[in-house]
Amino acid sequence: MSYVSSYYHCVFSTKERRPLITPALAERLRPFLGGIARQNKMKAVEIGGVEDHVHILLSLPATMAISKALQLIKGGSSKWVHETFPEHRLFAWQEKYGAFSVSESRVESVMQYIRGQVEHHRKLTFQEEFVALLKQHRLEYDGRYLWE
Repeated sequence: MSYVSSYYHCVFSTKERRPLITPALAERLRPFLGGIARQNKMKAVEIGGVEDHVHILLSLPATMAISKALQLIKGGSSKWVHETFPEHRLFAWQEKYGAFSVSESRVESVMQYIRGQVEHHRKLTFQEEFVALLKQHRLEYDGRYLWE
């Protein structure tokens, strides 16, 4: 028997960071994202965000790559938004994402961070937040291509 603990703090935005996630949509989107995770043997430990992006703390099974997890979550939720909310025909997720590994000792603090998104974004833009996460995780990036 193998035992694996695999947590990721995932961040992805709406296409062109359009502010399309209204409070009414968010109220239904977050549980739906959690449902996609459950159906695919993942666990969405915490889900939050604001009108132009989402944060999910995901626990993945040992056999699933983070790229596959986010393909399932983003693809499934985008399809559902179009089918359920015809008024959101412009809704789409940006192709790129951030996925940052989280140790068990940091799970609670990441959960708190995700819960505090509305307050957090009174002081910081999505772009500033994302660059700070890249730096915190010592990931190199080229600013010329970051927002494509």
